[in-house]
Amino acid sequence: QVQLVESGGGLVPAGGSLRLSCAASGSIFSLNAMGWYRQAPGKQRELVARIFSAGSTNYADSVKGRFTISRDNAKNSVYLQMNSLKPEDTAVYYCNLRVIVNARDYWGQGTQVTVSS
Repeated sequence: QVQLVESGGGLVPAGGSLRLSCAASGSIFSLNAMGWYRQAPGKQRELVARIFSAGSTNYADSVKGRFTISRDNAKNSVYLQMNSLKPEDTAVYYCNLRVIVNARDYWGQGTQVTVSS
């Protein structure tokens, strides 16, 4: 079993920055992808950014150039640096770990990010 614990959400004015952190514990396969998804009220959960254990990354078009994902494999942690935040970035952000070999997903409890205009 894998547990994911997020931190770093909050309220920030438009143009501000936040850094989200997620620490994984438990039985973690070394070959995995860790990432962040978000879900705004009335909308489907969407991928924000993802980073694979070898370091390659994917970003949603809406956050390219503003958000940066990184990971520390020694700490089984993933981070999301969010700059130039916009009101449309307001959502609950969920940490995700996907085990590559069987495509099993694990989720954190979510952390609220609110960007005021």
